[in-house]
Amino acid sequence: MARTREFDPDAALQSALELFWRRGYEATSVADLVGHLGIGRASLYATFGTKRELYLKALDRYAETHDPQLLAGLSRPGPALPAVREVVRRFAEEAASPRQRLTGCFVTNTAAELAPHDGDAARRVEVSWDRFETLLHSALVRAQGQGELPGGRDPRALARMLLVLLQGIRVVGKASDDPARVRDAAEQALALLD
Repeated sequence: MARTREFDPDAALQSALELFWRRGYEATSVADLVGHLGIGRASLYATFGTKRELYLKALDRYAETHDPQLLAGLSRPGPALPAVREVVRRFAEEAASPRQRLTGCFVTNTAAELAPHDGDAARRVEVSWDRFETLLHSALVRAQGQGELPGGRDPRALARMLLVLLQGIRVVGKASDDPARVRDAAEQALALLD
């Protein structure tokens, strides 16, 4: 007779996500995961597979839960350029906050730590960035169509510039204790939308 699970896999995945997000992949051992999740090593492997598989599942969870929250404003009806500005400023404020300095963005952290040598991680990062770029592009096309953005601007190029800038803001915000650095960069980027 099979034993029933003595833990909630969904809660364990969320807990693993939080640990990986705080510490990174390499700095988190299987023993750390077992202790943090409060489950046995056999249960961890039986439910989630290897540490790497668990990390990728945690990254998928992050993308499912954090990306939509962060970017919802870009799809709202009405003026589009204020929504783009709001996202850029929110990224800068989050990157300048003490809490964000401790964790950064899980996708950006993965891009720096794993994507250069892990194809599965790199693909997940690209999917997240593609989704973000598409939302920015759509908002900028709407802004141009509504007369908020000058007609001679290239919405695709602007969306890509903002994506790269915002990922850079997250990296700099994690490493710098000078909030003006990310705030000034965000405002300079926003000036390009005038």
